[in-house]
Order: sequence, then structure tokens, then C-alpha cells
Amino acid sequence: MEMTVAIRVKNLTRTYRVQAREIHALQGVDAEIPKGSFVALRGRSGSGKTTLLNCISGLDQPTSGEVWLNGQTINHYGERQRVELRRKNIGFVFQSQALLPLYSARENVDLMLRLAGWSYQQRRVRTEEILSQVGLQQWLDHRPFEMSGGQQQRVSIARALATKPDILIADEPTAELDVATGRQILHLFRQITRELGTTVLVATHDPLVDDFADVIYYLQDGRIIHNSFPGAVLEKM
Repeated sequence: MEMTVAIRVKNLTRTYRVQAREIHALQGVDAEIPKGSFVALRGRSGSGKTTLLNCISGLDQPTSGEVWLNGQTINHYGERQRVELRRKNIGFVFQSQALLPLYSARENVDLMLRLAGWSYQQRRVRTEEILSQVGLQQWLDHRPFEMSGGQQQRVSIARALATKPDILIADEPTAELDVATGRQILHLFRQITRELGTTVLVATHDPLVDDFADVIYYLQDGRIIHNSFPGAVLEKM
């Protein structure tokens, strides 16, 4: 069966100029990420993980090279098209959940749907559906300070998935969580790819990801130095 590629980057470079100095954040990165897979970017701080995520999601523009999402290049997109892309096709999960503290779990998710133009009835059904899928059906009306760190991150994931994006991008999503909770979140990402068909791309220092990801790309000095396929082993277990 032919693999459907959700994300393709080809010879991607990103160079920043700081005063008279050039910083080569990405140096000729090539990668293909299959649709519905859980892929991790590993590497030390400064290796280029976040820059690669930003170029893929349209938050930053590469200096050269190409980014393809679902078979279409986004290199020529203007800012309005990039905003629309992020609003409809990409969900984001961050290290700090960035939830609105006075809003309940339901309201935090509902806000994303309102911004996307969903009707009240559509929002009500979808909010309850996605919060149930991340295991928070009993926490719909609780606010962030009434939840654990792991529960807050689940709300963040539900919010990111609310509009049914093709791609979920997460930057250090387990960095502020204990080991047990981090494992639960990584397991949830794997479950999302299997049950929803969403492509999940995570940048992380967390070695726990090795137990859950289908593919791991290791970055160093803006280059992919090698990759591994732990998911192939997991599927046989």
C-alpha cells in the first residue's frame, strides 16, 4: 500500500542574522512524515527542532527549500493564507498550556470553535465529544486551577483538536509534567493517530517518546543526523 505523505520538507534552510552574525538554524533538512503517524523530533536546545516546527506550520518562513502539507506547497502563501492554514488545518500544543484561567475546560475549547465560525449547536456537540475523547468528560465545567497539570494538558490537546485539524504540532508538551503524567500524554498522542488519523509531530527532549513514536528524527546543529523507527517494533508487540 502506498504511503500518503502529510508533511514533506525538502532541503530546508533557515538563517537568522543577529547584527553581523549569521545563525544557521536549519541546514538542508529533508523529511517525509506519513499521514496518521506519530513523529518526534529529538535533539538538544538549539538543534533546530522548534525552528523546523515553525517553518512547517507557517509561523516562520524558511530561507530556502520547500514545505509541503498534504501534497501542496505553502512556500508561496501570504500571511492571510498562513493564518487560515493554522486555523483550519493545524492544531498546536505548547509546553505551558496557555489556557484561559477563568474559562472552564468546555469554554476553552469552545472559544477555538467560535473563532473558526462554528455554530452554537455544532460547538456544543463537538466540545463534549473531543473532551470525552481525551478522558475529561467529568471535567467539562472545571477551570484550569481545579485540574492537575496532566488534565490541563489534555484540555490543551482537546482545544488543538477541536476543529478537526489534519496535523497536530506539539512543542515540548511533557516538559512540565512528571514521568507518569508525561507517559499518559504521549500515549494519548499515539491513540490520537490511531483513532482519529491525525498526524502528530512533537519536538521534545523527553526520552519517554521513544516508547510511543512511530518515527524519531534526531537533529543536531540544524541537520537531521539520523532517524529511528520504534513504532515498527511497537506494532509487533
